[in-house]
Amino acid sequence: MSDHAQELARNATDLADRIRALPATTARRHLAAIAGPPGSGKSTLAAAVVARLVDAGLDAVLMPMDGFHLDNRLLEPRGLLPRKGAPETFDFGGFSATLGRVRAEPSVILPVFDRRREIAIAGAEEIRAETTHVVVEGNYLLLDEDPWMALVDMWDFSAFLEVDEAELERRLMRRWRRFGFDQDGAREKALGNDIPNARRVLGAVVTPDLTLRQ
Repeated sequence: MSDHAQELARNATDLADRIRALPATTARRHLAAIAGPPGSGKSTLAAAVVARLVDAGLDAVLMPMDGFHLDNRLLEPRGLLPRKGAPETFDFGGFSATLGRVRAEPSVILPVFDRRREIAIAGAEEIRAETTHVVVEGNYLLLDEDPWMALVDMWDFSAFLEVDEAELERRLMRRWRRFGFDQDGAREKALGNDIPNARRVLGAVVTPDLTLRQ
């Protein structure tokens, strides 16, 4: 097992143990946030945490924030299409309201994001009545900016992944090459949008329960 894989396994086990140890709540289920800049590995880590919670006998589900991307048809007339992925290109109101429903209601239907087509697909995932733990992952879950900072009261536990910019750039370049972009196209995607969003995330963080420096 590589050093990176070992670190992922250790972090996933640690986070799952912390989430399992959360005190009882009056809400229907626990919500844990895993946040970080683009390319920080939060999606991979969040999925591994959910897998460990399930292995421990809990009914746990992953809820990515990316399903709440605004569609290109809304972004283009607002001049936001080149900034897709920035905080203002998400349906914050819909996301916040859905989190409230996830905390209180038996069953909640979620949208998911197809990164290859860069579109959100409505009604593609479900949080079931029996689900007790939801791991939410996204760039802006701990962003210390209006209106995102209002989410802080949603989380029973929060973790932030901190990665230096040079490493983020390497990871983002690999990501966009995997999605079929040539070297120049991948660089444009990474440096033109992802890295500015990463700087914004890293520069304004609501203090998490745990920071993982990678």
